[in-house]
Amino acid sequence: MSEIPGPKPLPLLGNLASVLSTSAQTNVDFAREYHERYGPIFAMTLGGQRMIFASGHALVAEMCADPRWSKSVHATLAEVRAFAGDGLFTAHTGEPNWAAAHRLLMPAFGPMAMRDWFPGMLDIAEQMFTRWARFGPDAVIDVGDDMTRLTLDTIALTAFGLRLNSFYSETMHPFVGAMTRSLVEAGARSERLPAVQSLMLGANRRYRADIDTMRGITERIVADRIAQPAEDRPDDLLERMLGTDGLPAGNIQYQLATFLIAGHETTSGLLTFVTHELLAHPALLARARQTVDRVLGDRTPAFEDLADLGYLGQILRETLRLHPTAPAFALTPDQNLTLGGYEVSADEDVLVMLPTLHRDPAVWADPDTFDPDRFAPERMAEIPEYAWMPFGHGARACIGRPFALQEATLVLAMMLQRFDLERCDPDYELVIQETLTIKPKDLRVRAVARTSRPVQVAPAADSPRGRDPLLVLYGSNGGSSASLARTIAADSAGQGFDVTCRHTRLAGR
Repeated sequence: MSEIPGPKPLPLLGNLASVLSTSAQTNVDFAREYHERYGPIFAMTLGGQRMIFASGHALVAEMCADPRWSKSVHATLAEVRAFAGDGLFTAHTGEPNWAAAHRLLMPAFGPMAMRDWFPGMLDIAEQMFTRWARFGPDAVIDVGDDMTRLTLDTIALTAFGLRLNSFYSETMHPFVGAMTRSLVEAGARSERLPAVQSLMLGANRRYRADIDTMRGITERIVADRIAQPAEDRPDDLLERMLGTDGLPAGNIQYQLATFLIAGHETTSGLLTFVTHELLAHPALLARARQTVDRVLGDRTPAFEDLADLGYLGQILRETLRLHPTAPAFALTPDQNLTLGGYEVSADEDVLVMLPTLHRDPAVWADPDTFDPDRFAPERMAEIPEYAWMPFGHGARACIGRPFALQEATLVLAMMLQRFDLERCDPDYELVIQETLTIKPKDLRVRAVARTSRPVQVAPAADSPRGRDPLLVLYGSNGGSSASLARTIAADSAGQGFDVTCRHTRLAGR
């Protein structure tokens, strides 16, 4: 059987020279460059370990459709475990706390729970847009910075009942700096030789200090909640974790860190990317604004409005196609298998680079073109399974997908409703800033308040649109159907259905 394509490794050094000599500025660029050179699958050797990249749709579908493949905590994620431990994102699938947390927290992100998240999302969005309006049309807005403040404050308020008040401070919350540095350092550590790492005394000291900062913040969140009288405690994620049937104390700390990181970092990147794409495509921006004006006019959005903002959902999905903010995941087989005719050993990691998968010309026509109509309802059936995976795969897919898309839809709608945006630099070219996630670097705009908008009558409180009912039933031996069912339910709710999602026992089980 032939070897997987890729650069020939040198004795001892492996492919280190190839990595050091590349002109790519990010791991995403590096992977794209090597996929263009070697095809949909290639392999490299670093630190004596073979790394396989398989990002063509046919290969990804081969893995994802086979239950013998599952999520792997690859080298970078293994480093992130230093501060996220066995939280949902960095846990090994077989770890008991992953199953316990997934079972406990998944219902909080079901379609019926989305209404409960809405007031907190609206609260923080109002803070940001009020700030924009008060600063006036000449103020320079760092989009990535403000979207980070927005999404961090939103997850802290809605999930943990905590007001960080980031829009009332000139500096970012300490968690953000500690998190960003730690993610960068975790990625770097996964590529360093152990002997080199031990010599980096300053970096090691900074890393430990940042982890201590994040740990101290999550410990204070828990301590403050425990100190509250029971009758004053909100019914949120933290309360679920602390309940009688909740999680071990150590795991709660890891879950808080996980949600504070994953619950804001990827969504802030999405909102920054979508701002860039709409400014780069004025005709699509005008169409999006027409949708918002038709649905909202000049009134404050209500939860029921989200179902009528379908074109904004198309824009967000197309943005995630071109710019998946969590750009990679790894799969591993539980036995020796072949992939595309090449041998892969049991427990060997195969990295899927989503920017490459999402631009596979075998699936996507004009793959580099920003076209939200790819995700129009009548064209969704054209998209093959496993061709669009910004939220991961199977049972290990992101449980916060409905939360992220709802928050992004609301914020995008309010931004288009209230402001005309213009780039501070008309010649701005997209540069990717990469930690474990990606976002545009140095995107700065000015926001001019819109003075005239169509007036709409406020909607009735109880969804007057006569939503069609939809019942989604799921049941399986392995538990992976629950994630798929809730994804279908969340997307259907966004399309205007009145959804019920329910577990059912399969016949003969």
